[in-house]
Amino acid sequence: MSKFVLAGKTDCPHYAKAELLADALQRSLPNFRTHKIPIPPNQWMEWLEDTCKRNGWKHEKSPLVWRELVDQGGKGVLLGGFSDFLEHCQDYYSITSDMSTDIMLSVAAENLETSMDLIVEEQHRVSLIKPLHIWITSALCPTCHLLMPSLLSAEVFPHIAAISLHLLDLEGDEEGLQGLRMEMEDLALPLLHQVTIHTDLKQAFQEADVIILLDDWWRDGSDSERRNRNEAEKKKVKDISERYREYGQLIDARANKEVKVIVSGDAFVNLKCSILVDNARSIDFHHFVTMATQLENEARAIIAKKLKVRASDIADVIVWGNVSGVFHIDLQRAKVFNYDGAIKGPSFFSQSLFKIFHDRFVTITQTSIAAMSAANGILTILKAWNDICNPDEVFSLGVLCSGYYDLPDGSVLSVPVTLTGGKWSVFFDVTVGDKLKETLHFSAAELRGVWQVTTEDVAQYTLLQPQDVGALKNVSNSCFSFLAKRAWIRKLHVMIKEDN
Repeated sequence: MSKFVLAGKTDCPHYAKAELLADALQRSLPNFRTHKIPIPPNQWMEWLEDTCKRNGWKHEKSPLVWRELVDQGGKGVLLGGFSDFLEHCQDYYSITSDMSTDIMLSVAAENLETSMDLIVEEQHRVSLIKPLHIWITSALCPTCHLLMPSLLSAEVFPHIAAISLHLLDLEGDEEGLQGLRMEMEDLALPLLHQVTIHTDLKQAFQEADVIILLDDWWRDGSDSERRNRNEAEKKKVKDISERYREYGQLIDARANKEVKVIVSGDAFVNLKCSILVDNARSIDFHHFVTMATQLENEARAIIAKKLKVRASDIADVIVWGNVSGVFHIDLQRAKVFNYDGAIKGPSFFSQSLFKIFHDRFVTITQTSIAAMSAANGILTILKAWNDICNPDEVFSLGVLCSGYYDLPDGSVLSVPVTLTGGKWSVFFDVTVGDKLKETLHFSAAELRGVWQVTTEDVAQYTLLQPQDVGALKNVSNSCFSFLAKRAWIRKLHVMIKEDN
């Protein structure tokens, strides 16, 4: 048994005549099967080129007719155009068409009208679906792979009926993104409406409701640049600045004004968030945050190991400062559950960490952000941002701190916040002593030094101002101050020791 496939422009008279002849043959012959593919006129040439290229055919006009062997399978056999189909019907079935030109034109007009009605009906159906648009950059990174299955769930977005996921990777290849899209579609997640992939910024952040920025790329540079760490670091900062300045402008122009933007990564995350806020002026800065939960969770794990409890038994640890630079772990509100000490109680009973934790210093070696930890932190913040968690729960997030704690304008630093109504609010029910203020001001100075690299009129690149060295001496001796293990920080430690 064979099947004839007829494809053509909906306004083509010859396609109308061919489909009526096929209908007549199907009514007369029990084993004759047809399949029709009406194509809108504005899509015909692109469809024809793709079909011919895929099958190795050559054809230029409407209609296009081929034959498929239904039982045996295999690729179709090209028959040709209208004249070829008419000749085939005459030779094999002794049936022809005597349709007049007027009838052909009338049927073609009816085909076009029906096709347009169907398109309008489909557009109306699609318009009734209002998906949440989520954009993820560096979509081929491990964090994205771990994040996506849990991201598209009612636990994170409880009041959303559909989610459109947009995967962007400017350094990735389209084949890798296609594979990632197929993996997501194969999961058959109930909330997933569609997945789109992007390797450029032509459509980036269009109608975005949630944006998760995972970019953590570096240019290796030439051999001479690698030998000169200062110049290499300067180039990296400028590259990041250019990328995020463009991101900010696109978010400002294309994203919804209530968009939620999360910046995660290993390097210069506070700087990235600062640049975004500075270039997306029409969007409330309360919609931009930098992830610090990975440091918070790492500190909880270290403390839990010392106290021989689970990391989940440690709560209310606060991270202050520059997430990827100088930061301070604050235990003034921290408490521990299920601690096997002199005082015991039920599972809901907690004790102040200061009463049982006696070490003044804890060491964190921050080499890179673990993908699993980063994904878990993002999910936690999104749940809180969508009012799923307790509104009184305190989180450590990098936010714009202008006006807080006498910090300079434009400072994005990690501070304790609460999340309610889709916005963050700084949590002030904490004690900010002189040592902590010194840490915050030094972190702000550190960011100012990095900001200088993004301007073209800087004569010499310096990450830290000379007047800030004295502040670092005090900061490095303060209780629970953690310095990220970056090379330029280590060099500064050596310099301080030599001065002493």
